[in-house]
Amino acid sequence: MAYSFKVLKTESTCAARLGQISLSHGIIDTPVFMPVGTQATVKTLSPDELYAMGTGIILANTYHLHLRPGEDLIEMAGGLHHFMNWQRALLTDSGGFQVFSLKGLRKIDDNGVHFSSHIDGSRHYLSPEIVMDIQQKLGADIAMCFDECSPYPCSYEEAARAVERTSLWAGKCKQSHSHQEQAVFGIIQGNIFPDLRQRSAAEITALDFPGYAIGGLSVGEPKPLMYGMLDHTDEWLPFDKARYLMGVGAPEDLLEAVRRGIDMFDCVLPTRLARHGTAFTHKGKLVVRNATCARDFSPIDGNCDCYVCRNYSRAYIRHLVKSGEMLAHRLLSYHNVYFLLKMMENVRKAISAGEFSSFCDKFYQNYMF
Repeated sequence: MAYSFKVLKTESTCAARLGQISLSHGIIDTPVFMPVGTQATVKTLSPDELYAMGTGIILANTYHLHLRPGEDLIEMAGGLHHFMNWQRALLTDSGGFQVFSLKGLRKIDDNGVHFSSHIDGSRHYLSPEIVMDIQQKLGADIAMCFDECSPYPCSYEEAARAVERTSLWAGKCKQSHSHQEQAVFGIIQGNIFPDLRQRSAAEITALDFPGYAIGGLSVGEPKPLMYGMLDHTDEWLPFDKARYLMGVGAPEDLLEAVRRGIDMFDCVLPTRLARHGTAFTHKGKLVVRNATCARDFSPIDGNCDCYVCRNYSRAYIRHLVKSGEMLAHRLLSYHNVYFLLKMMENVRKAISAGEFSSFCDKFYQNYMF
């Protein structure tokens, strides 16, 4: 298998760690943020722009690509890398979260899920074996197991059933997977119940995957509950395997998760905020569409050296937002993705220097939630 992970350094004051993932399409330094390219594109951004930012790995969505254009077409094109002209690493999620968010449009049993497409209502079926077959045809460097994500809030019994099914499906995923150039990560579920999280971690790690994701968090629960689940990361997950927190991208959440030993992150937040006229800054979120930016000729963030902050003002970008111009989405998406990538680069430098805790303290001095 063309995959390896190693921990290079640990922080003395917390569980933060510096690592490196080797894949067929590149070496990834961790902790790392992975921009989301749901439908084989990071919204409004080209591969060249992502390369220029230093993006080493992006995420694509199995559910969406299965429905449109279909994994067989992508395989005919030579796999997802060739289809989307992306030369660096790719991770595909299993589509489990998307399927299970189709409340009222799907029926689950221990074998898989029958569901109706959100696009045209057509009927489809996914099982662990089918999901693995789809991801092998897509050909990403890392594929995720099919899992059941229980909603928040839910009962203990509902969360326990999801844990049981996730473990059952993880075994089927591993057994049916044969792509030698693709690593498969298991997913830990359990909602906000510590004993279920511990049980899920024990059952999934017993299958000996090369990496492990923590799923079912950042789905509406208060942040203290999410951080509480992550507090146990070190004792529940193997030290020498990559740890991936799915669907998390707020700057403060990235820092707190790194503090608790997480290596990998993904989230649609930077491009979603951009489409709503909002930008990340070192002082917190800036709603560029607000009237306060109308005559503000300063950059989005005076501490940012990205292409957007070096060339455009808040006033101009607000004008684009208010005019409905696509360039507004592009510029804000570029800045937001760059902001998180640069932040994680600085996090890695801080861990390397043994200064992660002081880095967090300095970040929070100016950051407004």
